[in-house]
Amino acid sequence: MMESGIPICKTCGEQVGLNSKGEVFVACNECNYPICQHCLDYEIKEDPLMHVFMKSECGHETGVHARNTSTVSTIDSEYMDDSGNPIWKNRVESWKDKKNKKSKAPKKDKKAEIVPSEQQMDDQPQSVDTSQALSRVIPIPKSQLTAYRAVIIMRLIILALFFQYRVTHPVDSAFGLWLTSVICEIWFAFSWVLDQFPKWCPINRETFIDRLYEREGEPSELAAVDFFVSTVDPLKEPPLITANTVLSILAVDYPVDKVSCYVSDDGAAMLTFESLVETADFARKWVPFCKKFAIEPRAPEFYFSQKIDYLKDKIQPSFVKERRAMKRDYEEYKVRINALVAKAQKTPDEGWIMADGTSWPGNNSRDHPGMIQVFLGNTGAHDTDGNELPRLVYVSREKRPGYQHHKKAGAENALIRVSAVLTNAPYILNLDCDHYVNNSKAIREAMCFFMDPQVGRDVCYVQFPQRFDGIDKSDRYANRNTVFFDVNMKGLDGIQGPVYVGTGCVFNRQALYGYGPSNLPTLPAKSSSSSCCCCCRKKPAKEKDFAETYHYDEHERSMLISQMSFEKTFGLSSVFIESTLLENGGVADSANPSTLIREAIHVIGCGYEEKTAWGKEIGWIYGSVTEDILTGFKMQCRGWRSIYCMPLRPAFKGSAPINLSDRLHQVLRWALGSVEIFLSRHCPLWYGFGAGRLMWLQRLAYINTIVYPFTSLPLVAYCTLPAICLVTGKFIIPTLSNLASVLFLGLFISIILTSVIELRWSGVSIEALWRNEQFWVIGGVSAHLFAVFQGFLKMLAGVDTNFTVTAKAADDGEFADLYVFKWTTVLIPPTTILIMNLVGVVAGFSDALNSGYESWGPLFGKVFFAFWVILHLYPFLKGLMGRQNRTPTIVVLWSVLLASVFSLIWVKIDPFVSTSDASAAAASCISIDC
Repeated sequence: MMESGIPICKTCGEQVGLNSKGEVFVACNECNYPICQHCLDYEIKEDPLMHVFMKSECGHETGVHARNTSTVSTIDSEYMDDSGNPIWKNRVESWKDKKNKKSKAPKKDKKAEIVPSEQQMDDQPQSVDTSQALSRVIPIPKSQLTAYRAVIIMRLIILALFFQYRVTHPVDSAFGLWLTSVICEIWFAFSWVLDQFPKWCPINRETFIDRLYEREGEPSELAAVDFFVSTVDPLKEPPLITANTVLSILAVDYPVDKVSCYVSDDGAAMLTFESLVETADFARKWVPFCKKFAIEPRAPEFYFSQKIDYLKDKIQPSFVKERRAMKRDYEEYKVRINALVAKAQKTPDEGWIMADGTSWPGNNSRDHPGMIQVFLGNTGAHDTDGNELPRLVYVSREKRPGYQHHKKAGAENALIRVSAVLTNAPYILNLDCDHYVNNSKAIREAMCFFMDPQVGRDVCYVQFPQRFDGIDKSDRYANRNTVFFDVNMKGLDGIQGPVYVGTGCVFNRQALYGYGPSNLPTLPAKSSSSSCCCCCRKKPAKEKDFAETYHYDEHERSMLISQMSFEKTFGLSSVFIESTLLENGGVADSANPSTLIREAIHVIGCGYEEKTAWGKEIGWIYGSVTEDILTGFKMQCRGWRSIYCMPLRPAFKGSAPINLSDRLHQVLRWALGSVEIFLSRHCPLWYGFGAGRLMWLQRLAYINTIVYPFTSLPLVAYCTLPAICLVTGKFIIPTLSNLASVLFLGLFISIILTSVIELRWSGVSIEALWRNEQFWVIGGVSAHLFAVFQGFLKMLAGVDTNFTVTAKAADDGEFADLYVFKWTTVLIPPTTILIMNLVGVVAGFSDALNSGYESWGPLFGKVFFAFWVILHLYPFLKGLMGRQNRTPTIVVLWSVLLASVFSLIWVKIDPFVSTSDASAAAASCISIDC
């Protein structure tokens, strides 16, 4: 029989009950919101980050935390389950069941009941041995780190003294040159600070994949992973390369029921679809072969092309026979794929026709419906040994004229929604179509961080370094980016984690949904202490949006408002919204596959993202061609951290453009993205300061990623100064005193020492460091310069400028693509600078020979300055000359023309000659008797 006077819980409908003192239970003494103890405990578990201070009679404060959501209300939405019942009603029933179980359970010691709020999650899979850590940090040896920091500080002090000398000792005879050089040097010093100080705390990491808890014969408790592979044009991205990436994913060393591979075909090409049909069939043979003999890598093209002893460590007598048979099968598979490619070279007038005689829906790549096809998985074919294969899904999102599709970022967001509906793995790994899995245990490496109870709570993604095949041994154009991946990224890993680089990255799905980490510290409250937020949710800013809910009772109204809030954020799909609330992922066993496919088609509609937070606050962020930097930046601004994982065997390998023109255009695209971010609201110079969750050294690193293209402006000016000095006889530095000589010597020594110590703790070679320095100059005076102007034209004037690339010639043989030359306007500025400095050196020596012995001293500094420029541009010169030392006429013509015009204008103006000298020269010319 109910006791009178006891209020009813607004959540479960039962009485709130009594506390330990026999009094009516009160959750909050300020608002007296009626909620029972068990429902409150459930809310604490569900919402670990929203502070609620309940003042008890004894004066203690109990901190109740709720899940932090960046843009989403945390009240459950009222959508239906498969039985047609509202989800919140099912949740109430579960609360009642838990309440009954708790009332029957014996009371435990209070100390044993105290559990950190970060660990209070329902149904959290305990797939690790909690007595042992799954990873550890290996700090840089203290002797190296201390010396490294001391040299950085010393270099900073020397720079300050150097600039004090440079500013206080102007060159009056060449004031313009001196001022230009000082401004450039100050910018270079600022750029160095942005690049150097984020490397203040470099670390290494080690994983223990053998400690991942698995038992033979029992279901694996490893977390599921959804793989994303993106492709657009199969004629530019060969289907065979994409197929090798897919095959390496399907054969990964991970439980098959935990792996799903989603291939996004953003070009809706029938060639990609048909190649996946062939790939799914070949995978039935390839996957069991890989797992039987534990081969590496598991991409057949790269496995069979290895120049190694494949019999090493293979003791099974059947290996040789099966390997030969598998290689023969792969060659036949390649023939079928190449036949499809040859057939696709010319599109029929009536469009492509499928095998069943119907027209291919994607004949118009810009106007077609969404397409999904599941090839393998629970309902698909098994391998030749009768074992289940990982799920393989083909996805082509809907495209219609008049809609913004946002290129790769939009395709990735479509995959997020499709995968959430079909498999909903808690982790996502995205790969470019040309990046295959080189280490079959790479996913286990990432799980060592995500599933580590001490590390994984606040990890939004685990980034692997990019490694490449097919690059020339000398790495002429620094395609490997070794300094960035082995030095800068290790430095960032010691702060708040590495930046996201677009591929080879394992994400926490909840971080992509805009949620914050579970152990996020609470921000200071802006309201007074008398306000209460424990049970009263924050009201929407626009009450008029919810005016139609006023006739509901309070509980139903809060549910409806929450549903509307979720739909405004995630879109109009109750199935997808439900999946976002499942922190540990998964799809209900009772789900109807055909219903899920229809819902998946719905969420990839071209209008699904309209008036939602997709691309603004959740998923891959729109607004820049380098969506990777922007996406990772937004996550870390919410308080997440990232992890840099460098296994001994590279996790993934890809291909990179190795010829000069393609490499410069790749760098141009990256730099253009940085300029777009600089001019957007997400600029790290001002975005995210209010939350205070981004560490200041991490912010410096992000600032460096957006301002580095602007270094091209002072770099171009600085590289032209040697030629000007040699032609005019002027110099940017006055006659050096002893103090000035010491400062210059100290500056050079500090630069060398910084590089040497970086080489020691990072393991980078001297050649890689030098190539990086060379390409910093090459890219700075070409691609970065064009990116700055193109970025301003695009963002401020709305003019989208494209720099076309046209192939000219190619040579056969190994690394033949290295010698391919493609004409592009990006090549003109560095070629002009190179010719100007070469002409300046000749002019300087000619002047010294005519002027006598005393002119050789000043000439040395000018020539050294010019050779510094020429040596840095030497790989560019080799790229222009090609294998047969041939340079396209157009490049030489434009460069000589610009250099000649500049020289003639300079001789005519001669701005560095004083007025008195000019008058004297004019008088002497007049007095000449012709």
